Amino acid sequence: MFIRFLDIFISIFLIIVLFPIIIILIIAALVFHKENIFFAQDRAGLNGKKFKLIKFRTMLIDESLSDGERITKFGSFLRNYSLDELPGFLNVIRGDMSLVGPRPLLLEYTKLYNNHQKRRLEVKPGVTGWAQVNGRNLITWEEKFDLDVWYVDNKSLKLNLYILFLTVIKVFTKEGISAQDDQPMPKFRGNIR
Repeated sequence: MFIRFLDIFISIFLIIVLFPIIIILIIAALVFHKENIFFAQDRAGLNGKKFKLIKFRTMLIDESLSDGERITKFGSFLRNYSLDELPGFLNVIRGDMSLVGPRPLLLEYTKLYNNHQKRRLEVKPGVTGWAQVNGRNLITWEEKFDLDVWYVDNKSLKLNLYILFLTVIKVFTKEGISAQDDQPMPKFRGNIR
């Protein structure tokens, strides 16, 4: 219960403090992306329940291009500093997410999880998480899932505060942002092992 209170309090506080930056990003997004500056996508929440994740748009809408080709220069900037995640604080306030937890993945991935990987759905997804501060896109899907399940088994207020602290450091150092040249993580295709 206290973690939920902290989630709401910190999210509202950050929205207020970062409001000038959010306004600048909205204006810049309108210039670079014209319209559709926000991106909402179905993701798997607690127990696999569907919710709409809100982010700043970083890609062109053209589905004929690969994900790497669709990322705009402005979108790349947003991703490098995790600024595309700022609207996610609204998901936290709504109760879809927590500040800390496994990152919310595509709904379609849930049917590909093995029993071990499904355990990541036992807690609310987070804006940041243990996998994000331990490699983010530089680690494999299997390593991510192992870190997510470790978090599920060790979740605590102290750990959450530690992850939030590490997140701030990682964002400013841009550590682990992408696997190669700002390319997005490849899609999860199922279990390798």
